[in-house]
Amino acid sequence: MDARQVAAYLDRIGLPRPEHADAAALRALQLAHLHAVPFETLSVARGEPIVLTERALWEKLVERRRGGFCYELNGAFAGLLTALGHRVELLAGRVFGRDGRPGPPFDHMALRVLLDEPWLVDVGFGRFSHHPLRLDGRGEQSDPAGRFTLRPHGAELDVLMDGEPQYRLDLRPYALADFGPTCWWQATSPESHFTRSTTCSRLTGEGRITLAGTRLIRTGADGSRSEEQLTGEQALAAYREHFGIELDALPVSAPPRPGRH
Repeated sequence: MDARQVAAYLDRIGLPRPEHADAAALRALQLAHLHAVPFETLSVARGEPIVLTERALWEKLVERRRGGFCYELNGAFAGLLTALGHRVELLAGRVFGRDGRPGPPFDHMALRVLLDEPWLVDVGFGRFSHHPLRLDGRGEQSDPAGRFTLRPHGAELDVLMDGEPQYRLDLRPYALADFGPTCWWQATSPESHFTRSTTCSRLTGEGRITLAGTRLIRTGADGSRSEEQLTGEQALAAYREHFGIELDALPVSAPPRPGRH
């Protein structure tokens, strides 16, 4: 990522270039990213190829002012952090299902950022920590989103939020291309929950705002929740107003076409 791309990315998330690659800068970058760049699955619903290269991810998030799901959001953020002087490694996660079992390998992507101590950074899991988590910490870590605990499971690490397992991390570093096959499956398989519904969600100063299909959901920091059913035109306006996304038509739930990575 060159200087022009870095400047445009920082403009996208509304921050000046940090003076130092330290924990304070990392915290500010993560929080700004969560507020500015939505977790969204519009590409899946629209049958758009999801290309896991740094250039393609930058073009989507910055030039086209879109969001994405974990592989895209954390993949792009890793490129920005690296360009700003951070040492970043990509980690593979297995997301816990409702049955309490972890999903397949590479089900999720998170980041390890190596400063004086390693940090877990994740801007691609939807409702999750607002700030980086101490990767070596084994006690409870307080965050505006809740209470987080990192619990060893053999050579891996389970990440819990308010006592509930979220995902299991493989602590070995991987390359961006290693996530390609599972990303393709998540975006194209009828068995993937990403192909069954459309969501767009981001953090706000009041909590979180989500457009699930044509349902506009506001969740307060205190746990309060309101839901409004929108018409098609209202949903298109909500994409523009709340997420900065311009669509000519609503995405439809249809079998997506395979893409390349």
